[in-house]
Amino acid sequence: MKVAPIVSKNAEIGDRFTVEGRHFALLPDGRIECRLCPRLCRLNEGQRGLCFVRARQNGRMVLTTYGRSSGFAVDPVEKKPLAHFLPGTPILSFGTAGCNLACSFCQNHEISKSREMDTLAEEASPAAIARAAKALGCRSVAFTYNDPVIFLEYAVDVAAACRAEGIRTVAVTAGAITKEARGEFFAAMDAANVDLKAFSEDFYRRLTKSRLSDVLETLTYLIHETRVWTELTTLLIPGENDSDAEIAAMCRWIAHNLNRNVPLHFSAFHPDHRMKDHARTPHATLSRARSIAIAAGLHHVYVGNVHDRNRQSSYCTGCGTRVIERDWHAISRYRLDARGHCTTCGTAMAGVFDGPAGTWGRKRHAVDMRRFRADVAE
Repeated sequence: MKVAPIVSKNAEIGDRFTVEGRHFALLPDGRIECRLCPRLCRLNEGQRGLCFVRARQNGRMVLTTYGRSSGFAVDPVEKKPLAHFLPGTPILSFGTAGCNLACSFCQNHEISKSREMDTLAEEASPAAIARAAKALGCRSVAFTYNDPVIFLEYAVDVAAACRAEGIRTVAVTAGAITKEARGEFFAAMDAANVDLKAFSEDFYRRLTKSRLSDVLETLTYLIHETRVWTELTTLLIPGENDSDAEIAAMCRWIAHNLNRNVPLHFSAFHPDHRMKDHARTPHATLSRARSIAIAAGLHHVYVGNVHDRNRQSSYCTGCGTRVIERDWHAISRYRLDARGHCTTCGTAMAGVFDGPAGTWGRKRHAVDMRRFRADVAE
């Protein structure tokens, strides 16, 4: 998919937040083709791709947001959402600016569609992020709020710094990445939550300006060719992607092409961005979708953005015991051993478990990264 690039009003790039990018090629007509995501933006000198943060400078592809963030916070890992990855633990979360999709319903559009670098008020090197995560007791770091695919170089360096400290990394992504780039990107990640926004090419074309087929390729790759723990999220929008037929087709595809143990989260939509004329998702729609998914053979299906203890809890596939009871993002009861096995029947739970559940609960704490700069920390 090729789109017209954006001509930057600030074409002078050359500050300390700009680094040479990867995954591009020089075309015979003199333009550069970005090969990071399936848009394949073709850029003349001084132009930026649709994502806004990747640009052409002096004949090179550059990333213009390296080391800059829209803010840092410590969240519960369940908020990403991840239900089977280090339950109950805190995760240091941050994003940058820009996005390679154009979702009409974006619920982080102030960040993802920002065209102002002033949005990026926080500065942090990869080492500072790893240092902060360790000092704050976080088991993992999440690249979230906007899609980390577009800041691949920064995300990969942060992940390397975190792994050196024994800290895992999580990508919250729409999965729109090329075959050429996905190996490098996901090799740096320990877990991912992928937005499977719908199961219709028409939906993706109209409301995200991208392609479903690209996302399905990424999901197949993640499940069958990597060790990245993967969970899926679908935001159900009334009248757009919430029909029984579409939900059933999507769940059958997951069961047959991925794995029945892949967790699926159905999340409630609220009117936002360019879709303020749509109603909120009824709780009953989420419940119905979950029932359809279970009937299709999926083992772990959750609802989000609503209060529903029964449908946000995890159940043993062996004996049916409620092994992780959740109240919003807080764990109120836990019946797995240190290896993630049901304490009632011994069945292993799919996921990443390496000890008792954390006790972070529902808290969210903003983080001032200036505390963790090298000149302060040392």
